Amino acid sequence: MADEATASATTHVDATAEEVFDFIRRPANHAEISGDGSVKGTRHGADVLAAEGDTFGMSMKMYGLPYRITNTVVEYEEGRRIAWCHPGKHRWRWEVEPVATGGCTVTETFDMSTSPLKPVLKLMGFPAKHQPNVERSVVNVAEHFET
Repeated sequence: MADEATASATTHVDATAEEVFDFIRRPANHAEISGDGSVKGTRHGADVLAAEGDTFGMSMKMYGLPYRITNTVVEYEEGRRIAWCHPGKHRWRWEVEPVATGGCTVTETFDMSTSPLKPVLKLMGFPAKHQPNVERSVVNVAEHFET
């Protein structure tokens, strides 16, 4: 865990930063990326997230219960960083950095510092509860690019 409000994981990916960023910014890929399997598919919105304010809806399932959620991109730096949140205001941030020797690093951070629900999330065991999820998510991205 990065601190009391975030869970974060980083891995190396054998692909260019541009390829990895493009994969992450497409909501249709989020079910494959999801470290906890809660993302089931896209519902509506942008096919490619390209700016702050872009929205996309997802079909989700947690604790055996299906639901739908709409997310809004709240941070965007072309080719390097993207973060989104839903009405709870906690963020899922992805950062991609090229590596001089080839490939790139990819980091996912679950950040609840921006959420007015932070006390409730802490009582539920977050962010520690998300640490295995972000660790699996970055591995899922890396595995997508394995040949």
